[in-house]
Amino acid sequence: MQNDLNGYYEQVQSLGKLRTTAHAQRWSTAVLNTLGDNIDGRTKKRLAKALPPELGGDLIRIFRLKRFVYKDLPAWEFQNQVARRGGNTDPQFARFPVLAVFHGLKSQIDSDLSQAVANALPTEVSALWQQA
Repeated sequence: MQNDLNGYYEQVQSLGKLRTTAHAQRWSTAVLNTLGDNIDGRTKKRLAKALPPELGGDLIRIFRLKRFVYKDLPAWEFQNQVARRGGNTDPQFARFPVLAVFHGLKSQIDSDLSQAVANALPTEVSALWQQA
């Protein structure tokens, strides 16, 4: 399975301005966990099914009994959540890995699902998704 994702992680490493593949894997997991925490359950399940099992597992790993998606969540707060999960404290730097992972995910899914994810995300985070 890891061999299938080498290209994905290399792309995340390059676009995300990360030093190693291990960093790319850690940031990918952080972005996917945070993404899964900020979209509705139906869209999350559709996206997880469309991704390779390792990435889909990272997306659905976070479970909350009651899910509240804040449509006004600022992009910097999303980046801050990703940075904390990724073992970093700089939400400004987190923008690069977030965009890199979003780009990698969008290259693996069809345009209908991509639009569904954009619609399910908070407004500013959706703008990041569209930008990737």
